[in-house]
Amino acid sequence: MTHLEERLEHDINKIRTQVADQSQQVIRAVKEAVHALQTGNKPLAYSTVLQDHPINRKMREIDRICHRFIAVHLPSAGHLRLLSAVIRVNIELERIGDYAVTIAREGVQMSAPLTDAMARELERMSGETQQMLQQACKAFNELDADLARSTILLASQMESNLDGLYAQMMSSDQQAKIKDSFATFVVFTQLKRVADQAKNLCEEAVFAVTGQQKQPKVYGILFVDESNGLLSKLAEATAHNSFPESGSYRSAGRSPAPLDSKLTDMLQQRGLEISDDSTALSDLTPHDLGEQAVVVSLDAPVGSYFPSLPFHTSAQEWDLAAAAAVQNEQDMEALYREIAVRIKDLMELLRGEGAA
Repeated sequence: MTHLEERLEHDINKIRTQVADQSQQVIRAVKEAVHALQTGNKPLAYSTVLQDHPINRKMREIDRICHRFIAVHLPSAGHLRLLSAVIRVNIELERIGDYAVTIAREGVQMSAPLTDAMARELERMSGETQQMLQQACKAFNELDADLARSTILLASQMESNLDGLYAQMMSSDQQAKIKDSFATFVVFTQLKRVADQAKNLCEEAVFAVTGQQKQPKVYGILFVDESNGLLSKLAEATAHNSFPESGSYRSAGRSPAPLDSKLTDMLQQRGLEISDDSTALSDLTPHDLGEQAVVVSLDAPVGSYFPSLPFHTSAQEWDLAAAAAVQNEQDMEALYREIAVRIKDLMELLRGEGAA
């Protein structure tokens, strides 16, 4: 190994050591913030807040030595991938430190202990979050792509758990003070964000080791109408055909009816496939709704179908009730084109131009 190669490896190891130290500080900050909240330990909460300053300084130091490394060594291939990943991970670790500060501050502001039910949920969710964060940091620090991939799988479960907690918080403990309810809401949101950042750490580990980029997100789209016999079924079939890789599509109706015969004929002519089974809105579970990025109503306000939607689900209203009065093949073709244009606009909004 030449002197320059030795210097390069020395500097790389120095950066990796700094990142490993930072990750341990961040893990400790999250652990102490949650413990302070659970126990009402205000001195520990304030200590967690103040310990964010060293985390911020360390972030700036890692950023400085990374840019100096690039200027001195002009890295390529694997070393360049690693440095790119480190720069992004450095930002993500600093954000996690900020989330820990928010949890600690909310703990200080709460005027009463958590209810027993919320305390149990906090214990469970914080345990899962901290485990995920520890594994993510280990995967990145050891450049273990397999551990990173397995840890990413935990994120989906975290997301579904959080949606259930939101619903529980809004419906239980009517005697709770609004201030405390809001604080609890914020705490669970910060834990979710910690889990999201841990997932990002894992994706950076995979990139640093293999060069594999983060896979584009697949969006859940639910089309709804009154009968699930024409509009929503046509939208589902069109989306499947036009953007098969960009989304996961479903349709449902308030009062399901058989497929419109004119729709069946048109789908067959175009070679589009769709299930003959109709789905009732009442058959959808909270988990089903929580998996949707967007709910699209095609003939009425979304609120007429769902009094409320999960926190992370958005809605669009396409008023196509008049267009659904299909009399002949030309009307059906016009309706198909109208829906196809709206689906294209939606998927390009979510995925960008070139969505497939």
